[in-house]
Amino acid sequence: MISAGVAALTLPGFGVGRADAAVTALKQSIAEEASRDADIAAFYRARDFKPIFVSNGDGRRRGALLKALASADTHGLPAAKYNPDELKSLFKAAKTPADRGRVEVEAARRFLDFADAMRSGVLDPRKVDSAIVVDVPRYDRTATLAAFAKSSPQGFMKKLNPRKPEYVRLQKEKLRLEKLLGKGGWGEKVSAKALKPGQTGGAVVQLRNRMIRMGFMRKSASQVYDTNLQNAVQQFQINHGLAPDGVAGAGTISEVNKSVQDRLSQVLVGLERNRWTPQPLEKRHVWVNLPDFHVHIMEKGKSTFRSRVVIGKSTEDRKTPEFSDTMEFMVINPSWYVPRSIVTKEYLPMMKRNRGAAGQLQIIDRKGRSVSRSSINFSQYTAKNFPYSMKQPPSKGNALGLVKFMFPNKYNIYLHDTPSKSLFGREVRAFSHGCVRVHKPFEFAYALLKAQENDPEGYFQSILRTKAERRVDLRQPMPVHLAYFTAWVDAKGRAHYRRDVYGRDGQIFAALKQAGVTLGSAKA
Repeated sequence: MISAGVAALTLPGFGVGRADAAVTALKQSIAEEASRDADIAAFYRARDFKPIFVSNGDGRRRGALLKALASADTHGLPAAKYNPDELKSLFKAAKTPADRGRVEVEAARRFLDFADAMRSGVLDPRKVDSAIVVDVPRYDRTATLAAFAKSSPQGFMKKLNPRKPEYVRLQKEKLRLEKLLGKGGWGEKVSAKALKPGQTGGAVVQLRNRMIRMGFMRKSASQVYDTNLQNAVQQFQINHGLAPDGVAGAGTISEVNKSVQDRLSQVLVGLERNRWTPQPLEKRHVWVNLPDFHVHIMEKGKSTFRSRVVIGKSTEDRKTPEFSDTMEFMVINPSWYVPRSIVTKEYLPMMKRNRGAAGQLQIIDRKGRSVSRSSINFSQYTAKNFPYSMKQPPSKGNALGLVKFMFPNKYNIYLHDTPSKSLFGREVRAFSHGCVRVHKPFEFAYALLKAQENDPEGYFQSILRTKAERRVDLRQPMPVHLAYFTAWVDAKGRAHYRRDVYGRDGQIFAALKQAGVTLGSAKA
């Protein structure tokens, strides 16, 4: 059977008698091979099946492609999938028009696979975890080939790289870890459960040696948990999101004992996450890195506000999702409209046992009227047929505190104050139903309002004092990113690592391995 693409070669005006037989055979081979991929077929059909890789004048394009494919490993991509050496051999071995047509289309396939991975990542994040709902950019494959055909080959391939400084810094960290892996890693693990300043012994030496190998202290022969080791542990704690007390407790020892391979896998996941959102972020935006338990306001790449946060508990129905949206307004003195799931799963069972339970909440009927609990027989209702909603009026004890920050979304996630301040002192702060609680909500509000108010604090406090619920729109809506990075490198070149609190990085790395990504060592 002759494909539509092949048939087009024999239409009037393209007769064999009027064209060189070898050119015709090459084009027919390209048409046959391309017919298996609709996007590639559309590209070649539009250019009358002329090649872009195998002609004598295509050497620069071949070279740019082979060079780019050879760089796949530096990006944490599945290098074996692109195999530039194999493709180079195919180019050299292609002597007949049919062979050249086949390698032409194979080169186009590998180019598109590489370009797609570089610009959009190896994986579809939603297929890895349904809570990762980032909007991954997708590019038209036919248009990508057409653009490559018209562009400077080397320049086009360079532009595929995510143009973000943090991506390049992670690549450097990847190479550093691979060199360490080639040297044998960080040495013996620390055998103690906990260590503190003043102690001596073999476990202290193990801790000292790992701090030296990790670059947190200079070489030392001391066998005592001295000031130098304490300072090194403290810096390690800072870089790993731990309480920086200089004491190697159980949590610190656990992180110290992570292997180079563990950290390298985090970096590979970080590179992939960066490829899911390769465009530079907005000049001013809100950044919540969930496993870091902090919110920032970022302005021109610098943090101008920082606060601790509490995120969703690590259970299937409470984990905070990852997504981006736009903060449109804040509500001062908010009411809490209790989510249906909390009403039916938590409060209804409580009220069945004791109708006075959760007395701070109002029972609201379908017409919006407050209903007395004494008139309700809670025992007759189930989660499916309970006809009421619940609301907590504005107050200092309100579950949302005294202000909430809204970026309306289908997940019903937002940032807010909380009367439960004690949890902000914890090292791991995953306790909420999914929303993000802010430790310094008033200061956060002032920072957001400074773009529109001469006296943001005075303005906010004047509304707060009324104790009446009020919506305040942001005249310049703020992009919000709820992200999940357990590995990043700051502008000063310091690597930071965090615990995989939701296990998402583990899922992503498993999927990357299945796709062909490998942990490799490099020569020092």
